[in-house]
Amino acid sequence: MLEYFIGSYIVTIAGLLGAYFWGNHVAPGTGWTCVFIAIVLSVLEVSLSFDNAVVNAMKLEKMSHKWRHRFLTWGILIAVFGMRFLFPILVVSVFAKIGMYDVAKIAMTDSEQYAHYLHETHAPIVTFGGTFLMMLFLNYFFNHEKEVHWLKKIEAALSHLDHFKGIEIVITLISLMITQHFIHGSQNHYSLLAGIAGVVIYLIIDGVTHYLERHEEMRLAKCAADNVKCGGLIAFIYLELIDASFSLDGVLGAFALSKDIIIISIGLAIGAMFVRSLTIMLVEKKTLAKFIYLEAGAHWAIGALSILMLISAIREVPEVITGLIGLLFIVSAFISSILHNKKLERCIAEGEESNNQDSQC
Repeated sequence: MLEYFIGSYIVTIAGLLGAYFWGNHVAPGTGWTCVFIAIVLSVLEVSLSFDNAVVNAMKLEKMSHKWRHRFLTWGILIAVFGMRFLFPILVVSVFAKIGMYDVAKIAMTDSEQYAHYLHETHAPIVTFGGTFLMMLFLNYFFNHEKEVHWLKKIEAALSHLDHFKGIEIVITLISLMITQHFIHGSQNHYSLLAGIAGVVIYLIIDGVTHYLERHEEMRLAKCAADNVKCGGLIAFIYLELIDASFSLDGVLGAFALSKDIIIISIGLAIGAMFVRSLTIMLVEKKTLAKFIYLEAGAHWAIGALSILMLISAIREVPEVITGLIGLLFIVSAFISSILHNKKLERCIAEGEESNNQDSQC
């Protein structure tokens, strides 16, 4: 397993050294405090994003080795510099009507003011992420072709709802309208627009993905015949958007531990690198195939996260609650998968047809 995390260890060492020297540069004598904060932030990022790793692994299984490598290299640069540094600055710039250069200068020199601006834009940010992730959650379970059900009665019932075209959009927009009703002041309008943008962007990316899948059957067939993996730019963009939505609550929650954007970026970068290394390991070890309920558990965690993000637009939700709920779904699905595998082994040993879902096995 060490080989999958070599890059993560290198990033960790470099990041913690950077945190130490930056801390002493800003306030002499605070280097080790900044190192500790960076470590805590990295653990927070990993705990909040384990379900993200499982979902990413689903897509990466269909991608070539080249694009998997780009996900770890280009992708981590986008995730760290783009989502953990540039995106908050862009959001503050748009809603506070201040130039990005000025916002970046404030972030580097006046962390208290920058944190204040970011707090003021909290509601639009989380409504965007909440609606995007809710669409992802609903589209996964509203699928009558889905064969593996973890929570069998619930998931079997949900799988037939895809016969009602657009129902996932209706549910998401209703959730957004309910949330928006409780948001007061200037953020009410912005939150509504951000939530709608989350739905629209998900539909665009999902639509383009399905379009390419339908119109590239010959290429996919050739890839299958040659026993190679297909998948490229669109899947890469899709993964980056999912990762971005997952990272929103972590970025915002990080300001409860530190107001320094450099320390926050370092801590979250370390966590993000470990999550991506874990994703590659899940793919290479074919973990999702071995533990068949992990995928469903991750999507239930996504559904819970989307609801909590919308709630957090109205009132604060501690990150520990978000992390524990996601972890509970993942661990429960993992244990269920182990029990399922043991049952199959027992059935095979007894000579029964374990592949027949209608049998006692």
